[in-house]
Amino acid sequence: MTRVTCHCGAVELRVTLAEPLSHARRCDCSFCRRRGVPAATVMLPDLEVVKGADALSVYSFGTHTAKHHFCKICGVYTHHQRRSNPDEYGVNMAGIEGVHLPDHGDIPWHDGVNHPSDQ
Repeated sequence: MTRVTCHCGAVELRVTLAEPLSHARRCDCSFCRRRGVPAATVMLPDLEVVKGADALSVYSFGTHTAKHHFCKICGVYTHHQRRSNPDEYGVNMAGIEGVHLPDHGDIPWHDGVNHPSDQ
């Protein structure tokens, strides 16, 4: 199990990563490219909100498939249900306990601009 938190600590997740952190990616859709944070993959049943469910806010747009979760207090993105695969969450890699993003080199970008749902 891996611990994920927002900045202020109001929200805490317990997750089991579906893939190693070396498979994390960024998305270049209109929303995610503004956020810029790499996301690690977690299957839906493998994410538990341990603390702060009432502190989470959800943002959705376009096809409303992706659901982006943020802490209402500090504004930090914690996770989102993916549009590319709604059976997965993308979890804020920078919020994973013990992760230092520069240690992970150049994290690849996923083509969210040309998503099949938008065609």
